[in-house]
Amino acid sequence: MYLHSKDYSLRYSDVDFRDFLRPSALLSVMQESACLSADELGFGYKDLMPKNIGFILSNWYVEMYRPIKLNEVVTVHTWPVKPKHLIVMRDFEMFVGEEKVGVGTSRWCLINLADFSLLPSSVVFDGVSAEYNDFRSTQFSSWKIPRVVSQKPDYIKYVSYSDYDHYNHANNTRYADFLMDAFSVDELKDKWVSAFRISYVKQCKYGEKLEFYKCKAEDGSWIVEGRVGDEVRVQFNVVFANL
Repeated sequence: MYLHSKDYSLRYSDVDFRDFLRPSALLSVMQESACLSADELGFGYKDLMPKNIGFILSNWYVEMYRPIKLNEVVTVHTWPVKPKHLIVMRDFEMFVGEEKVGVGTSRWCLINLADFSLLPSSVVFDGVSAEYNDFRSTQFSSWKIPRVVSQKPDYIKYVSYSDYDHYNHANNTRYADFLMDAFSVDELKDKWVSAFRISYVKQCKYGEKLEFYKCKAEDGSWIVEGRVGDEVRVQFNVVFANL
């Protein structure tokens, strides 16, 4: 069974005001592991760029069993799931020592980098010999996030240099910071993030003004929506647990 494993020592810049690993920093190490795994399997950045093909993320789902804390070493396990027509899935497990502290799954799409049009997974994976695991880290499959009805933004962000990646759009991990910034420090001081999911609707470019709106869902979780004008660009659903 194929499994990519890598240890990450957490830095001071990876944690929040309570010394808990920030969701964006967690996504960063998960993305790093995903990229290293793809390199190993022959469909990484260096393999696809000469063909003008790339991966973009469609969705994240992460579930944590406890906060990951400053000075801990988190081990990320990841492996690909057999691709479907337009969706390439990848699962994750996170450990601190022998303790499993979280799981995650993600959905990716292949794109033509010339015009960002979607490509079928067969363009890459029919030519790659890879072992796909039947084992899933989580059975989560509820990707649809309800709309937020509020018309008053809770946070406003302009996409800038520090948000940009080599695809010339805001990197997927940065949205976790944008979305968490819709909550005040006072709202977060006695809570930690036990689960979250992100749906990327449309890429955001440099200089665009993102307005974020939030509301509480019937199940007690929170929904946050990022819009440019009236157009939804990103959705976020987060479950907080009390300290």
